[in-house]
Amino acid sequence: MLVRPASLATWPPRIHDLFGQEGPLVLEVGFGDGRFTAELAQAHPHWLILGAEVSAASVLRAYRRLRREGIGNVRLYHGQGPFALRNLVPPRSLRRVIVNFPDPWPKKRHQKKRLLQEGFFRRLSTRLGEGGDLLLTTDHEEYFRFALEEAERTRLYRVEVKDPPEAHLRTKYALKWQEAGRTFFHAVFTKVAEDPMPWPPIRRYPVAHALLKGNLPEKLVLVKAPVVVPGGVAVFLEVARGEEGFYVLTHVEEEDLTQGLLLEVRKSTKGIYAGVSRFGSPLITDGVRGAVQALVRELERMGLEVVQDHT
Repeated sequence: MLVRPASLATWPPRIHDLFGQEGPLVLEVGFGDGRFTAELAQAHPHWLILGAEVSAASVLRAYRRLRREGIGNVRLYHGQGPFALRNLVPPRSLRRVIVNFPDPWPKKRHQKKRLLQEGFFRRLSTRLGEGGDLLLTTDHEEYFRFALEEAERTRLYRVEVKDPPEAHLRTKYALKWQEAGRTFFHAVFTKVAEDPMPWPPIRRYPVAHALLKGNLPEKLVLVKAPVVVPGGVAVFLEVARGEEGFYVLTHVEEEDLTQGLLLEVRKSTKGIYAGVSRFGSPLITDGVRGAVQALVRELERMGLEVVQDHT
């Protein structure tokens, strides 16, 4: 029921890989506590529903709800909706996307974080099947108007403003905002054309490490500053000394994907190993490989010599 990208045998996965069957695929972005998700799954038992949510606490609550209610046609992903859309959804396979009460990011300086922007709508068109749609429900009128304008700018959708379906008003936030007397806004964005720009899934690698010749340094000092890596940035947050070497807590940000991971610098039977720790099973992406390459460059400055490079 929980989707773990790092453990998937095929990348990107097929619908059958995720659900064990074929059927109409629906993506819900930001499922909260899962009450709407559960109701949707029960109302449409032939639908295969993939939910994406950034809150770990919400994922846990939704997971427990689905288990408790015996619902088997839902898969949950803890992470950003655009990442799930890009990497877990095959091209032209989606019947529907549902976005209920997204974060409006009302401050001007934060609006670039909004989900429903022109770039998202363009990329979404590559994943929606013919006649597929996105349903938006929100209480934030300015964001609603913003989303309408962004979608219309692409000329890839037929946009219809409607009354919200009753089921969409039974979410956690809908019930909360109804008590506050707020007004709700709803729109259906139906795909009529497709953006020609390809949007391939993120590339994943089996390993990212190097073997070096030389002595393990007594100290490993890394500047806590952004390092440019392919498709993003990495930051070495903290270095800790262990019995076999050093552990480097690292933050890597790429498009639609942010990871915290451990890098290791330690003795091995073949020399000094510098690379990704297995802890947490991170995705080995171009950005992660770039972080390892930056770490290896620092070790070379300390006098170590690369003898095998798998970065």
